[in-house]
Amino acid sequence: MTLQMDLSHHQGDFHLQVVADLPAGVTGVFGPSGAGKSTLLEIVAGLRRPKQARITLDGKVLCDTAAGRWMPPHRRGIGYVFQDSRLFPHLSVTENLNFGRRHGRAPAHPSTCAEVIELLGLARLLDRSPGSLSGGERQRVAIARALLSAPRLLLLDEPCASLDLPRREELLGYLAAVCATSSVPMLYVSHSLPEIARLAHHLLLVENGQATACGPIHELLGRVDLPGLSRSDEAGTVLLVRSIGTAEAGLCSYEHAAGVLRLPGPLVPAGQKIRLLVKARDVSLAVGEPGQLSIRNRLAATVMEVGPPHAGLCEVLLDAGGDRLLTRVTMATVGELSLQSGRRVTALIKSASLGH
Repeated sequence: MTLQMDLSHHQGDFHLQVVADLPAGVTGVFGPSGAGKSTLLEIVAGLRRPKQARITLDGKVLCDTAAGRWMPPHRRGIGYVFQDSRLFPHLSVTENLNFGRRHGRAPAHPSTCAEVIELLGLARLLDRSPGSLSGGERQRVAIARALLSAPRLLLLDEPCASLDLPRREELLGYLAAVCATSSVPMLYVSHSLPEIARLAHHLLLVENGQATACGPIHELLGRVDLPGLSRSDEAGTVLLVRSIGTAEAGLCSYEHAAGVLRLPGPLVPAGQKIRLLVKARDVSLAVGEPGQLSIRNRLAATVMEVGPPHAGLCEVLLDAGGDRLLTRVTMATVGELSLQSGRRVTALIKSASLGH
């Protein structure tokens, strides 16, 4: 899947302008509330007509205002999951799923239906009505209904936003499984960077209606020149680690090229890889041997870049075993540790700060 967009849309004083070429897989659309993320999805889905735009999906024109071409929403083959599930309240879960099957590009094979139901844990919910489901359960049904419509592209507009923390974590687990196993390309909108880092491999950054950056998530998260990312309280970088398959004192061990990481959580089978968002605020630095500290996670790293100061703090980009790692330190620390490109340091990360 290749989604190409070149659009400009005015709505009152708000101006949305996006030029992007998005690859297959999961693309996270990140930005603060009011940045234009939902408007962008509505334009792609055909629910909102842009003032000027050319949008193609796999070379097929969805919209070209200059040529007067417009494909209606029902012909685009795009699935949409909203913040609220928008299930049909008078239909059972099974009937809602069947609606997705009947109104998709092609009827889903019964084996596909069974796979989606198992993947999203819906077997015990099939006879129930939407009104009897929790928020997380309703969202899982909405995602399943969208998948069963055989979409060429799936749009998810902050599906976890209305859920409390336990249900959000539960839904994210199911979404991670969907992203890992489904071949359907997705645009996933959120203003939560950890949420996007957990699911997406590509990132589109939107600020004040402008697409300010687009690229692989592991590259963009390490950019100190993007204030919308580096200065966010959730700023950080993604590390891919491999489970060793052992646990000690409630901490599971994971291999990384720069060292071993230990973090709380369920034991993951040896060899299985997971993605970790390591937030800049949770990374400390040491020069030389750190000695005895309560922080057990220590990665050998080299300073790549020191960002400009902002409010007395600087973002420091590190190379840790070939992966980018971001930390935020005071200007005084930059001077005291002589932090500059090429400086060897030890990155210290608290186990309690890591999650997956």
